[in-house]
Amino acid sequence: MKEVRTRFAPSPTGFMHIGNLRTALYAYLFARANGGKFILRIEDTDRERYVEGAVDIIYSTLRKAGMSHDEGPDRDGGYGPYVQSERKPLYMEYAKKLVELGGAYYCFCTKERLESLTDENGNRRYDKHCLSLSKEEVEARINAGEPFVIRQNVPTEGVSEYDDLVYGHISVPCADLEDNILIKSDGMPTYNFANVIDDHLMNITHVIRGTEYLSSTPKYNLVYDSFGWERPEYMHLPPIMKDKERKLSKRYGDANFEDFLAKGYLPEAIINYIALLGWSPKDNNEKFTIKELEERFSVVGINKSSSIFDEAKMRWLNGEYIRELSPDKFLELATPYLDQSKVKGLYDYSLLAPLLQPRVEILSEIPSIVNFLEEYGEFDPALYEHKKMKTDIEFAKTCLPKILEALQSITDWTGENVHEALSALAENWEGGAIKIGKLMWCLRIAITGQAVTPGGSTDMTNLLGKDRTIDRLNKAIGFLA
Repeated sequence: MKEVRTRFAPSPTGFMHIGNLRTALYAYLFARANGGKFILRIEDTDRERYVEGAVDIIYSTLRKAGMSHDEGPDRDGGYGPYVQSERKPLYMEYAKKLVELGGAYYCFCTKERLESLTDENGNRRYDKHCLSLSKEEVEARINAGEPFVIRQNVPTEGVSEYDDLVYGHISVPCADLEDNILIKSDGMPTYNFANVIDDHLMNITHVIRGTEYLSSTPKYNLVYDSFGWERPEYMHLPPIMKDKERKLSKRYGDANFEDFLAKGYLPEAIINYIALLGWSPKDNNEKFTIKELEERFSVVGINKSSSIFDEAKMRWLNGEYIRELSPDKFLELATPYLDQSKVKGLYDYSLLAPLLQPRVEILSEIPSIVNFLEEYGEFDPALYEHKKMKTDIEFAKTCLPKILEALQSITDWTGENVHEALSALAENWEGGAIKIGKLMWCLRIAITGQAVTPGGSTDMTNLLGKDRTIDRLNKAIGFLA
């Protein structure tokens, strides 16, 4: 059985957007699921869009995402070079062969002539004008230094068809396909021609890419057929949508992989979510490690319909991953975000982290959750009102001085001792015992000014320490006076 070989062939034009990353992921998973090889190829023939440092971003993204390539510019597997700009002589060589085989021809048409082919609707289609040039005339014009391109010679009749692993049988009339350029006037190949040559020479067995190539693949197949080469199998992937009308696209500023990492998403959560954008497992499980994805991925589970990118769903999934981290790992990941907050250097992070881990969905929300610890000031007294606890402003005015007195007497300041002191106060309340929850609610509001905190009242007294707690209680009593 032939070894499965897939490739990921990004252009170094910036950060890795989500659609591109999913293509890489599916190519990687298909190779691993079938015991094959995953190849990285850099397609840098479009020099105008080349971004300095983008190749490093590609390597970094694959590494952080947990996708290791078997061959690439840094890992020669015998099919290199793996950078298209370093393969330039090959493309001209094969283009000339294709001309000899009748699958392509030289074109010397000027820009002005090409523009004259535009119809009343603004559409332009090449008319095979240069196909009729004799071999001698072509050689004479090339020798005279006349600029040229090499175009594909698409048949004017018949159909080009193939079977896609996702979408089934695809058939396109040759009359609908244009004689596109294969080699540009600067000698560089177009994206489409370079792909065909490289995929054949690198023995790629399965080409995995987006549906935007679904209808143009028959044109590429004609190149394979002209050379007498075996075609690869194709797997076209449904688009990822921003909403029902718009595709997710970096052109419109949609977030990329690095953006999500900066927001505090874990790479494994991003990859898990992206895997589900177009692929469904046989069961209803939604959480997979990269290793589990390698074992379970199958083309059978790929959907034909598009998927809408739902960041809220990815956020939820990220929270699930955060809760499974070890306490030490969470503290390590949370520390840079705590350092960005107003509590930097003021609190023991090892006390804060256990309170945050059950409540955080993305790490970047940590500063907004903890900043209240240093933003204490006068707040709305209505926060003391709680229907279930049956507390209100008047009750707060009564209980806070008593809470202050009870806590001032504690010599060994711990959450347990604070709880014990308030339990005694509630039990011996003038007029009869009350629920300790009433006191705890008023204490929380008094020392934080917040109805919701990462942890309960005694967690907050632990964090603040005795001096801060007593100081804030005094201020809260003053606010109510």
